[in-house]
Formats: sequence, structure tokens, C-alpha cells
Amino acid sequence: MEVLLKLSRAIDAVNFRIGKLLSWLILIVVIISATNATVRKVFDTSSNAWLELQWVIFGAIFLLCSPWTLLSNEHIRIDIINSTLPKRWRDGIDVFGHAFFLLPLTIVMIVTSVPFFLRSFRLNEQSMNAGGLPQWPAKSLVLIGFVLLFWQGISELIKRIAVMRGLIPDPHATGDGAHSAAEAEAERILAVAKTDAE
Repeated sequence: MEVLLKLSRAIDAVNFRIGKLLSWLILIVVIISATNATVRKVFDTSSNAWLELQWVIFGAIFLLCSPWTLLSNEHIRIDIINSTLPKRWRDGIDVFGHAFFLLPLTIVMIVTSVPFFLRSFRLNEQSMNAGGLPQWPAKSLVLIGFVLLFWQGISELIKRIAVMRGLIPDPHATGDGAHSAAEAEAERILAVAKTDAE
């Protein structure tokens, strides 16, 4: 198990660094978007390449930072239900979800995105818009993003099994009775719903 935990730590380190680095693209895409809007309004002109670039950067942020989101335990889940369950059940749900939903989905996406990307790359596929960008770099993001997400899913599965076996502390546990922001919000909603019902 120690070898698997070392693999998990290596995967976490890579996805953490990629996520941190690419999070700066949010600022870049905001600047590009604001500049495009200003140029379009002030000079009554626009560039398809710059418009498409902001879409590609947004896609890169979404696809390549999703493993970092999973690593940080900030992915979407039904916290209202999840937070009321015993920890052992939550751990079991995580293992089941990763093994039977997340990993199979990433495998399907990787297998289907390889020909999707390769066909575009071989053709040097270009945008259908005049002055647009090549399409294959954007299509490669699907493949890269799901490969990274697959490996992060493996890492999360290893860690969750290790936590259940008592080999490592829960990396998502918050000390001193504190809760994550999502759990705190879920508890607040439950309290409001209980008050409204009375």
C-alpha cells in the first residue's frame, strides 16, 4: 500500500501544480474578454481569433483544473444528504463513486477523445470562422483533461481506501470540529428548512 500512497502523492503534486499554474488563466481570459468587448464597442471591429482564444482558454481552465478541484474536495456533491451520513458511509460512497462512475467515465472519454483529437490533428483542422484558430489544440484539451482526471481519480481512490483502513488520516477532515464551506452551507440550509417547517 505504501507504493500506492507514493503514487498518489506524486499524482496529487502534479495536479496541484497544474491547477495552481492554470488558475492564472482566469485573469488572462477576463482581460481578453474585456479587451474584445471594448474594441468591438469603441472601434466597431472584432477578431474571430481573439474570440475563439477566450473560449479555448476557458476550456483549458475547466478541463485541466478539474483534477485540482477533485484533489481539493471542492467538486459538486449533494452535501445536504452527504453531511448527514456517518463517515464510514461517506467513505464507502466515495470509493463506490470513484470506482464505478468517475473512473469508467474518464476511460470512456479518453478512448473516444483519442480519435477525435488525432483526426483533427492529421487534417490540421481550422476554424470555420474567418481568421479563426486551429481546432486541434482545443480538441487536445479534452484528452489531456480526462487523462489528468483519471489519474486524480486513482489517487483519490487510493487515499480513501487507505483512510478506511486507518493507514493515513483523512486529508479532507477539518480539525477542531470545523467544517468545510460546503458542509457549513449544507448545515445552514438544513437549519433554515427546519425553522421554516416549525
